[in-house]
Amino acid sequence: MNKIEFTNVKDFELAHIFECGQCFRWRKEDDGSYTGVIKQGVMNVKKDNANVTISGEVAGDFNKICSDYFDLNRDYSEIKKILCKDDENMKVASEYGYGIRILNQDPWEMTISFIISAANNIPRISKTIENISKAYGKKVDFGGNVYYLFPTPEELSRATVEDLRALNLGFRDKYVYEATRRVASGEVDLDNLLKMDTVSARKELMKIPGIGAKVADCILLFSMKRTESFPVDTWIKKVMSELYVDSSNITQINKYAANRFGKYAGIAQQYLFYYKRSS
Repeated sequence: MNKIEFTNVKDFELAHIFECGQCFRWRKEDDGSYTGVIKQGVMNVKKDNANVTISGEVAGDFNKICSDYFDLNRDYSEIKKILCKDDENMKVASEYGYGIRILNQDPWEMTISFIISAANNIPRISKTIENISKAYGKKVDFGGNVYYLFPTPEELSRATVEDLRALNLGFRDKYVYEATRRVASGEVDLDNLLKMDTVSARKELMKIPGIGAKVADCILLFSMKRTESFPVDTWIKKVMSELYVDSSNITQINKYAANRFGKYAGIAQQYLFYYKRSS
């Protein structure tokens, strides 16, 4: 088992990170820690004051994987100073969700996860992803329990639309099937999107059936380090129309967010989302 401790970690709170809507495979344990399945394996994260201990069964450089996944090299305190300048609303929201960090997750898993998220709630999304992983992913033993990695495009391509329907995907079964087919065949190259500018990458993602503007922005923000992406869902429409712009028009909200929050719009979005949904 791999294990590492990061000391004096700022702007890092477990509940804020794992319960702000950006991930679906992390669960709170009885001791207050969280256990989650990521691309490379399974991790458990504990926090004691400003010290964070991460253990796991993970393939690869454990230190590098943890630092990258939890975005530990980014100065969130400085970002909050920038976002909160002359903005009392953001000050309140960022103080409420002070420990949020944007996780750098797997683009493939996020593509399927946020297709599943359409017209859905987090418990059902998590259950469906778990069903898919159990049916087609690799098994990992960790801490006396069995976990399943999210299947690769090749592994999931074994599933027919009917197979996916049996996993309770609902109307999303055909979208997951088509996205899997396109990625597994090489028709869609997610790695290539990492090389594109954000606008171009967004357009490419939206060519995949089942991916609209909000889903594309979630994929970009939560797996491709595009912190300027600003996903707009029902909660963000509410909070933006109440606090910033007198409109529920997504285009106007996106334009306002880009002008107001700039390259940190996605981080601002997470503070606002968590504050509106949880407070």
